[in-house]
Amino acid sequence: MALRGTGFAALVLWLALAGGASAQTSAAGACPPLLRHSFNRLQDDKPQPLCQYAGKVLLVVNTASYCGYTPQYEGLEALHARYAARGLVVMGFPSNDFGRQEPGGSKEIAEFCFNTYGVKFPMFAKSVVSGEQANPLFAQLALATGQPPKWNFHKYLVDRQGRPVASFVSDVRPTDRELTAAIESALAPR
Repeated sequence: MALRGTGFAALVLWLALAGGASAQTSAAGACPPLLRHSFNRLQDDKPQPLCQYAGKVLLVVNTASYCGYTPQYEGLEALHARYAARGLVVMGFPSNDFGRQEPGGSKEIAEFCFNTYGVKFPMFAKSVVSGEQANPLFAQLALATGQPPKWNFHKYLVDRQGRPVASFVSDVRPTDRELTAAIESALAPR
């Protein structure tokens, strides 16, 4: 940055701008690699950077509207409401990968989730979550845990540092003690 003008005021301005650039670089550096992705929000298709969730505990779930596990939406919303103040964010990623049980578009999925289960936790646009075409978040989660999703409502728990700490298969309900104990452990102050 070129320093224009003379005197103390110019120096203060330059330091403020340089400090701001440094703070921006520092903030970007605080975002763990796992969260350096952006996905469109389900409700309005606006890009949402996952870095906004840095420092939170995340429960990342692939969802589907027409699956035997679909009633888990209710438990996921209850988890989100119960633990949000302590730093948990449940994140839903609709996918049509398994049994073609998410055939609808964004508007239809969003209306179903809200009207049927009162879902208020962040939901993202439908994407692929398994195989070679998996979205980058799910690809990284599968690689880190060694457990790619094998069906709808597979759950990944990510700690405040952006590290996957647990993976839960579809039949582990949001109310299961195994899952809630892992969430509570991840939320506990260190």
